[in-house]
Amino acid sequence: MVTLGCARNEVDSEELAGQLEAGGFRLVDDPADAETVLVNTCGFVEAAKKDSVDTLLAAADLKSDTGVTRSVVAVGCLAERYGEELAESLPEADAVLGFDAYPDIADRLKAILAGTKQHAHTPSDRRKLLPISPTQRIDVDVVVPGHSFEVAAQVPEDLADIGTGAPSTGPRSVRRRLDGGPMAPLKLASGCDRRCAFCAIPSFRGSFVSRRPSDVLAEARWLGEQGVKELFLVSENSTSYGKDLGDIRLLETILPELVAVEGVERVRVSYLQPAETRPGLVTAIASTPGVAPYFDLSFQHASATVLRSMRRFGDPESFLNLLADVRRHEPTAGVRSNFIVGFPGETEDDFATLCDFVTEARLDAIGVFGYSDEDGTEAETYDGKLDEDAIAERVEHLGALVEELTAQRAEERIGERVQVLVETLDPEDEGPGSGTAEGRAACQGPEVDGSTLLTGLSDGVRVGDMINAEVVATDGVDLIAEPV
Repeated sequence: MVTLGCARNEVDSEELAGQLEAGGFRLVDDPADAETVLVNTCGFVEAAKKDSVDTLLAAADLKSDTGVTRSVVAVGCLAERYGEELAESLPEADAVLGFDAYPDIADRLKAILAGTKQHAHTPSDRRKLLPISPTQRIDVDVVVPGHSFEVAAQVPEDLADIGTGAPSTGPRSVRRRLDGGPMAPLKLASGCDRRCAFCAIPSFRGSFVSRRPSDVLAEARWLGEQGVKELFLVSENSTSYGKDLGDIRLLETILPELVAVEGVERVRVSYLQPAETRPGLVTAIASTPGVAPYFDLSFQHASATVLRSMRRFGDPESFLNLLADVRRHEPTAGVRSNFIVGFPGETEDDFATLCDFVTEARLDAIGVFGYSDEDGTEAETYDGKLDEDAIAERVEHLGALVEELTAQRAEERIGERVQVLVETLDPEDEGPGSGTAEGRAACQGPEVDGSTLLTGLSDGVRVGDMINAEVVATDGVDLIAEPV
């Protein structure tokens, strides 16, 4: 199984792996040993689409190279979004399956291996398929990635019999961990009800649907039993969690319960919509012991004019006020964000406003993306498109500024006490007090942010340990710390 894209896809892959294992398949480490290669694709932006296609082609080469591989199957967002079109343009893939195939994925793969031709997924706008009101949500089982669905095999007892709060009447999913590290993503919801002009995600992920708290807590307990120390809560919009269950403040309520799960030492929330980040949620994330004071705020831009065109809300003043509120509660809080440069109609003044905001905001990690048209989005129809050279120039300018600013922000943390989750050890270290390890402080999210190098460690430190340390130096956005 090959997983591309975001942490939400990682959860989907682990659920698919659990389904397949329960259905009689055995997961192998080396693709050359696999009869079937399942590629969980990403369809977010053009580069991700190309990466998905290249991966499928590389997997198809195994059929002629190894003599073992008999089928290559595409699932995930690209398969869901383009379906028949992908199947026609990529005959090297033996099947292209959408989200509706997930409940019986094991039977699908057995049929493919037996030579049965699968009809390619027919894409449709999933916003029209899913319920969004609380009254509709309660009694409807929704088959989308990350939600309960019926499985032919038995559910492990440790997932079937635990959970608090209102019991879930729906079937449960099986999950098999693919990465044995001390951090694991945990899906809160799937889909999105916002209609950002540049984003196609709602059309193939559907409307926002929250998982029941009992299911989230049950899976958290199972992950704790698997040795997971940090839960990384993921969704397309975590600030909306609970709104379709009749409680928009459900995230604030569930955080202390997740922190209390045996074995779990840290809980981190991802993807907060700035316009929906209410004061109570800021307080809960910044002040709840065990919750990382970490704010993944997707600002996307700072110019009010551009934001309105994007079908979003905000301006420099409101965003800076939100950051000030975060830092009033926790001065050492980590903040990351993403920005789109070169959106249709973006003027030099708009771009200057963005650069000024980024300079003043003191963010820890920043992603910069050049605008590109996405199929089926509102922005695709906009006038005022900037040429590719102009967009590239602005991406380069902001990228250089971001590199300088985030390095400065890291330097501000010298002398700060941090708690670091150890993720890798240096196997070549010798002698007491000479050990090094790499991990993440509370201000650093997985993969997309910087990391912390721990030096001067004593013997006995293991992956998954939480080490109290002091930041003594930096290397770009990365921190260097010594245990205290």
